[in-house]
Amino acid sequence: MRALRRFTVRVALPEPLQPLSTLVMNLRWSWHVASRDLFESIDPKAWAAVNGDPVKLLGAVSPSRLAELAADEGFLARLGEAHADLERYLTEDRWYQSLGPEAPATIAYFSPEFGITEVLPQYSGGLGILAGDHLKAASDIGVPIIGVGLLYQHGYFSQSLSADGWQLERYPPIDPYGLPLELLRSADGSPLRVEVGFPGDRTLRAQVWKAQVGRVPLLLLDSDVEDNAAAEREVTDRLYGGSTEHRLQQEMLLGIGGVRAIRAYCELTGAPAPEVFHTNEGHAGFLGVERIRELAVEEKMSFDESLAAVRAGTVFTTHTPVPAGIDRFPRELIASYFGPGTEWSSLPVERILALGAEPDGGDPQLFNMAYMGLRLGQRANGVSILHGEVSRGMFAGLWPGFEESEVPIASVTNGVHAPTWVSREMQELLSREISLDMADDEQGWTRIDQIDEGQIWSTRADLRTRLVTQIRSRLRQSWVQRGATEAELGWIQTAFDPEVLTIGFARRVPSYKRLTLMLRDRERLTAMLLDPDRPIQIVIAGKAHPADDGGKALVQQIVKFADDAKVRHRIAFLPDYDIGMARDMMPGVDVWLNNPLRPLEACGTSGMKVALNGGLNLSILDGWWDEMFDGANGWAIPSADGVVDQDRRDELEANALYDLIENNVRARFYERGPDGLPPRWLEMVRHDLTSLGPRVLASRMVRDYVNQLYTPAAVSSRAMLADSYASAKDLAAWRAGLGTKWSSVRVGHVETIGESDNPEVGNVLGVRASVDLGGLEVGDVTVQVVFGRADDYDLLHDIATGVLSPVGVGEDGQHRFEGTVPLGRTGSFGYTVRVLPSHPSLVNPAELGLVVNA
Repeated sequence: MRALRRFTVRVALPEPLQPLSTLVMNLRWSWHVASRDLFESIDPKAWAAVNGDPVKLLGAVSPSRLAELAADEGFLARLGEAHADLERYLTEDRWYQSLGPEAPATIAYFSPEFGITEVLPQYSGGLGILAGDHLKAASDIGVPIIGVGLLYQHGYFSQSLSADGWQLERYPPIDPYGLPLELLRSADGSPLRVEVGFPGDRTLRAQVWKAQVGRVPLLLLDSDVEDNAAAEREVTDRLYGGSTEHRLQQEMLLGIGGVRAIRAYCELTGAPAPEVFHTNEGHAGFLGVERIRELAVEEKMSFDESLAAVRAGTVFTTHTPVPAGIDRFPRELIASYFGPGTEWSSLPVERILALGAEPDGGDPQLFNMAYMGLRLGQRANGVSILHGEVSRGMFAGLWPGFEESEVPIASVTNGVHAPTWVSREMQELLSREISLDMADDEQGWTRIDQIDEGQIWSTRADLRTRLVTQIRSRLRQSWVQRGATEAELGWIQTAFDPEVLTIGFARRVPSYKRLTLMLRDRERLTAMLLDPDRPIQIVIAGKAHPADDGGKALVQQIVKFADDAKVRHRIAFLPDYDIGMARDMMPGVDVWLNNPLRPLEACGTSGMKVALNGGLNLSILDGWWDEMFDGANGWAIPSADGVVDQDRRDELEANALYDLIENNVRARFYERGPDGLPPRWLEMVRHDLTSLGPRVLASRMVRDYVNQLYTPAAVSSRAMLADSYASAKDLAAWRAGLGTKWSSVRVGHVETIGESDNPEVGNVLGVRASVDLGGLEVGDVTVQVVFGRADDYDLLHDIATGVLSPVGVGEDGQHRFEGTVPLGRTGSFGYTVRVLPSHPSLVNPAELGLVVNA
C-alpha cells in the first residue's frame, strides 16, 4: 500500500543540544570538516547509514542517545565550540569588507540549478556545481550575495542501468521538510508567497524556501502549493523536464518570481535591495523584463528609460559554446504570455519580443534567451578565455560591423571551491603551507615545494586505495540492480588495484564530450588495461539527458565494453554520478581525462578539482586547460582542429590519446627510484599544485567577478538611479535621437597628413577625416582610426585603434577630425576610419552595435 502523502517529522532536540539545529541548517557543514566530524560522533553507524545527511541523522538517532549527549559535558563543549566557530564565520570581516564604498551592497545571483551538496539534489551538472561553488566562495570571502533558484519536487533524476547497459531514470520525490531548508513566512506567520500571471487569468503561486549557504541565503521557489491549479503545481516538478511551454513557465517563475521573492525577502529581513543582478545563463533572463515592468509601473518610466536603468546593473554569464545549448521559444508563445490581457500589458509586447529576436541569419520565429540576456545585460562574460573568444564569434551578429575581438563579451574563468572538493587528507597536507579558502596567497602555493615527496606519494596512494574500495562497493550495487546474483559477483572483490595507474572520466554525456573516444581502438585500449608491467585502470561515470537517446547509446557502449569478463576488473562505469561520487572519485584518480571536441567545452571544472588533490590532467586544450596548461603540469592531447571529417578527426585524436598514455603517462607513473617513489611524476604533481593552485580556486573567480563586473555594474546602476533616474532618462532620450539620425552619418574624405615615401618603424603618420554627422553633435560620436597588418585583400589583422579629435568644420559643412597613427611594425600596414556613438553612460564603444565605417 502506498502513502497518500509523505512528509518528514523533525526531531525535538533537548535544550542543551539546540545549537545542533543551527549547525545542521547552515550548509557550511557540507564543506566544513569539523562540523561533519561532530555530526558523525553523535552516532557513527547512523551517520554512515544516512550517507552523511545531518537532517536524516537527527531523525535516526534515538531519544535515549540524544538524552545521553545532552548530559555529556565533553560533547557539549565541542558543540559549543563548533557553534561559536560558525558565529565567527558568519560575522567577522572578510576580504569583501575591506573594499571601498563602490562595491555593491547586495548582489542577486540567479541560476536554474545549484549544486551545494548531494543532500539537496537540485542540480544536473557543471552549471549547478559552478553555481554552488560560486555561493560557497562568496560566503568564504564575505561577498553579500542572495542566490535565487527553483525547488524541484523531483530534482534531476537517479540513474541506474538495465541488464543490457541502457540508462534508466527514476525521479524520487523530495520532501522539503526533510531537507536543510526553512520555509520563509510573512510577518503574520503565513508562508511567504509570490505570484506570476499566466494567460487566461491563471495565476502561478510559489512559496519560498531558504537554504543558508554559510553567509549566503539561497531562495528556492516551489510551485507545489495547494492554492495552485494542478498544472501550476507541476511547474517545479523536474529540472530541465517537460514541454517547451513548461520550460517557459519554469523560466518565468525563476526570473520574474525570483525578483519578486527577493523584494519580499529584503522587505521581510531588512536586507539591502540588490544593486546588481547576475543571471547565470539565459534561463533567468526574464528577471530583466520584470525589473523593466517595475520601473514602468512604479516610476512611470518609458520602456527605453527602464531598459537603460536595468541594463546598467545586470551581468549576464553565458556558459554554452553550442547553439543547441540555448533555450529558444516560439515567438507566438512568448506573445501569448506577455501580450495584451496579461499582467504585462503596461509594456509593449513588440519591445519584449525584440529583446529575444535573433539577428540577421537567425530564425525570425524564435525568441532566443541568450540574446535577451545579452541585450538586458550591460556586462557579459564567458567562463574561460577561450570560451570568451568562442562567445564573441557565436554572438557577433548582435554587433554587425565590428571585429569579433571587439564584441563586448569578457571572460571570467571558472574556479572550484577547494574546501568542498579537496579531500581531508590532502587538506591536512596542504594546510601546512596554504589556506585553501584564500585566493590571494600565491606565495603560499610556492611553499608546497617544501612538502616531503614521500608524504605526497603516500597520501595519493591512500586516496587511490579509498577510491578502489568505493568502486568495488558501487560496482556490486550496480550489478545487483541489473539482476546479477551474489554468486556471480566474486570477481568484484579484486576489481581494480590500489597500485595501478588510475584514470578518471566523469561528466554529462552530450556527444561533443566524446565519452566513447577511448573505445576508438578497443584492442589497443585492452592491451593497456591488461599490460602485465604497466597496466592502467579507468573509472567512468556520467548521465545522459533523459531525452537524449544518442547519449544513452554512448553510455551503453561503455557499459558493454566494461562488462567483458576479460577487462571488467580494470574498467568500470559507475551509475548515478553526483556530488558524493565526485568527492570520492576526483581525489582518488591519478589522471583526469577530458577529450571534448575543441572548442566546445566552455570551461570544464572537474579537472581543476583533480589538480587540487594532486592528480594530473590529460586533456584536449579546451576550456580552462587551454589557458592554464604550461607544458609541465599535465598533458595536452593534440587536437585536429582543421579536419572537417568528424570520423577522421576522432581517429587522429584517439591515437594521440593512446600515444600519450602508452609513452608518457605510464612511463612517469611506473618509473621508480631507489626509494620506491616516481621522481618525475612527483615533480609534475608539485608543479601542478604550485602552478594551478591559486588560479583554479572559486575564491579567485568570485573576486574577479567583484572587481571586473559587480562593482562596475553597481557604480553604473547608482548613476542611473540618481536624481530620480535622471541619467537613465537622459540616455534613453539620447538613444532615441541617435536612432533617427544615425543612418545619415557618413565618413567623407580621409587623408594622410605628412605622408612619407619611405615610412619606417617608429614614425608617426597624421590622419585627417571629414565626417558628416547627420545632425548629431560632436560629443555624440567618437571618431576612430583603426590600423593593423593588411593582407593581400586589404583586410586588417591584429588591429589597434586611436581616437581622432575634432578640429573644426570645413566649408562643405562636414566636421574635421585629426589624429596620429604610430608605425609600430614592419611589413604591410593599413588603416581605416570609423564613427561610433559616444555617451558617458556607455561602458564599451561597441555596446550599441552601431558603427559607420569609411
